[in-house]
Amino acid sequence: MQVTHERCAGIDVHKKTVVVCCLSLDMNGKPQRETRTYGTTIRELLNLCDWLSSSEITHIAMESTGEYWKPVYNVLESSFEVIVVNSHHFKQVPGRKTDVKDAEWLAELLSYGLVRGSFIPPLPQRDLRDLTRQRTTLIRERASVINRLQKVLEWANLKLASVVSDIGGVSSRAILKALVAGVEDPEALAELARGRMRSKQAELIAALSGRVRDHHRFLIQMHLDHLEFLDRQLKPFDARIEQLIEQHMPPVEVLVPAAESKPQTDSSSDLPLAWQQAMPLLDSIPGIARHSAQLLLAEIGSDMRRFPSAAHLCKWAGVCPGNHESAGKQYSGKTPPANRWLRSILVQMANAAVRCKASHFATVYRRLASRRGHKRAIVAVAHRLLIAVYHILKQHQPYRDYRTTDSGQRTQHQLLQTLQHRIERLGYQVQLTPLTAPQPPS
Repeated sequence: MQVTHERCAGIDVHKKTVVVCCLSLDMNGKPQRETRTYGTTIRELLNLCDWLSSSEITHIAMESTGEYWKPVYNVLESSFEVIVVNSHHFKQVPGRKTDVKDAEWLAELLSYGLVRGSFIPPLPQRDLRDLTRQRTTLIRERASVINRLQKVLEWANLKLASVVSDIGGVSSRAILKALVAGVEDPEALAELARGRMRSKQAELIAALSGRVRDHHRFLIQMHLDHLEFLDRQLKPFDARIEQLIEQHMPPVEVLVPAAESKPQTDSSSDLPLAWQQAMPLLDSIPGIARHSAQLLLAEIGSDMRRFPSAAHLCKWAGVCPGNHESAGKQYSGKTPPANRWLRSILVQMANAAVRCKASHFATVYRRLASRRGHKRAIVAVAHRLLIAVYHILKQHQPYRDYRTTDSGQRTQHQLLQTLQHRIERLGYQVQLTPLTAPQPPS
């Protein structure tokens, strides 16, 4: 097998130590290995960087072990070409599992070009990704607090959630704070409703007639305080994310005109946009709002040159069918494991896109959901959404629904063909004859 990298290294990463194997070829073309162990403090990692530089190492492969690979990557990325490898993509021979053997195996695979690196975004995108993921975690935690608050209200015979759509809203919080303060009269509590909620006075009075004890008041107060704390934390995250998006600019050599400029005809159209320019393009897709566009930019960025095609991006995101065939038989086609943050937001966007009745995505969903079910149809819509995102960011053009004026007729024709085929599979033959329109009375 031909050697691709003559001087490379493999790193087995742990919490407190890293085991490094340097692999090089001598004058006779024979591999020479040297293995050392370093700590994970910044001083130890700088010593590791100096040793690799003195050994004239050009490429490094290391295992993506939890969060422990990140400190090592931070030190080495500026001096070497570092490849972070998924541990599921390489396997050692059974019975030979040691730290030194793992490092040697990684170095040997790298020397022959047999390792596939994970996608590591540039530093500005990593910062944006940290912020959006932390904000998503806070939003999910806020939803959990709302659920726990609802649990307490049910235990106190307060059916507030049966009347209001959001028990964390302004009117609900005013009612709950008065309840904690000791107000027990349902009519007095119902008077605290604001806006359109004031039209539901009778329902509120019936829902707020419960059996509230001091124990319930204490828990309600704790949950309200927790909600206010999370709301205060979310605001700086929103502001910081907006600031990063406004300040981001691609490198000087890849600057492109704004999105509203004329379509480009040369190869510069493949160059990445600034995030501020990409936001309105993503917002033009049905089902994608500004919040969703921020999450997309944090996970995949605006540079589509990293992915050779839209199919590669969908495979990386885990929204394409799996490929499992053996002996000419196709087995389970479940979607492969992938970026759970990206997959989650794609599914949310797909659920929003199918509610746009006049969009192509709604048509695809209705066609698939009837025979494949809701979940499979949503994943298929998420797949098409990501394909649209890829081409929009690559071509710098807003979304255009390719549905034509006769799309309704084509959809009806496809439905008739499907139903006719189903009847024929049951052993019957049917002939479709259009009904004549009734003549108006003379």
